[in-house]
Amino acid sequence: MKSLNSSAKFRRGVTQFFTYLFLIVLSIIIIYPLLITASTAFKTGNVAAFSLSFDADWTLNNFSRLFSETLYGTWYKNTLIISVLTMVIQVAVVTLAGYTYSRYRFYGRKTSLVLFLVIQMVPTMAALTAFYVMAFLLNALDHYWFLTAIYIGGGIPMNTWLMKGYFDTVPIDLDESAKLDGAGHFRIFGQIILPLVKPMIAVQALWAFMGPFGDYMLARFLLRTPENQTVAVGLQTFITDVTNQRVPLFAAGAILIALPICILFFFLQKNFVTGLTSGGTKG
Repeated sequence: MKSLNSSAKFRRGVTQFFTYLFLIVLSIIIIYPLLITASTAFKTGNVAAFSLSFDADWTLNNFSRLFSETLYGTWYKNTLIISVLTMVIQVAVVTLAGYTYSRYRFYGRKTSLVLFLVIQMVPTMAALTAFYVMAFLLNALDHYWFLTAIYIGGGIPMNTWLMKGYFDTVPIDLDESAKLDGAGHFRIFGQIILPLVKPMIAVQALWAFMGPFGDYMLARFLLRTPENQTVAVGLQTFITDVTNQRVPLFAAGAILIALPICILFFFLQKNFVTGLTSGGTKG
């Protein structure tokens, strides 16, 4: 019996050791680039490359230069508008669609769900030409409303699946009990079911909000004039010119990108654990 207990303790110890080792390595991989970006953003002068050093003089001048010498403020405003619109509209559409697919049976239901998966398998790169032609025909080139529509539509297929899976975890008995009490479809959805799926709604909101901040390819392809570009495209111009690279400004801009995402994350974080672990439990 003692040998069995010691063997079990040894296995638990080995498991804990490799678990903590993995977490430490993963933390280093994540934190190290962040430290490089942060140290570069606060350096004086115009360094030519990213480097991790804390012995240089630190300054906030790079952040003020972003708004005084570049169009960063305009890019930031454009990106915030796109992100907020994408988040609000996409979450509303996906929530309604997920509830519909979960609770109702209608003609074409299974076919459309399969079609959503097929559409999701097509990479964005393969559709760039189609997006460009569509924008040209609609006279929507260099207009961020068209880019917003693409972001919204691109997130609907897979996120509808996730929302449907989360709605499936809510017992349908709640709907039936409410119907017996005389509640209508919209009252059941708004007052009974919707509060129970707030975790997944929070996850969907964060994903939709983050997308425009990190996307470069679509925004670079569809937005042409500097005044209409997003921060991802605008910041890229700081380091593409080999004769005039502005690495500290790039790093400072990258840090400011994280601010609204962090604010939204901390505002919604209490819902994330449940939302991420329960979305695909049922199909």
